[in-house]
Amino acid sequence: MKIVSKRKPRALSDAAEARIQAGIAADPDNPEWTAQDFRRAKPFTKAFPALSESQRGRGPQKEPTKVAVSLRLTREVIERFKAGGPGWQSRIDKALKKAAGFRPPSCG
Repeated sequence: MKIVSKRKPRALSDAAEARIQAGIAADPDNPEWTAQDFRRAKPFTKAFPALSESQRGRGPQKEPTKVAVSLRLTREVIERFKAGGPGWQSRIDKALKKAAGFRPPSCG
C-alpha cells in the first residue's frame, strides 16, 4: 500500500543537483527543453488530430453514478480489500451495502 507523506521533500545538495543536471545533459534522446521548444510545442489535439479523435473516453457508467467521498478506514481493512486486486473499491461498496442492509434488486 502506498503511504503518502505530508512532509516537504528535503532540498537537494549542490552535489546531488549537479549529478542530476549532468545526467540530463548527457542524455541525447531526451534533452532538456528550451524556451524555444516550449514556444513551438502544440497541444496533442492539434499535433495529432486524427489520433486524438480516435481516442476513446471512459464512456457511460454501467451503474448509477457514485459519489466521491473521503473516508478514513483502518490499514488492515484497506490491505485486505486491495489484496483481492483491481475492483477493491467496488468490493468495499458491496460490503458496506450488505452491512447497511441493502438487498440486491430482485430478478423478475
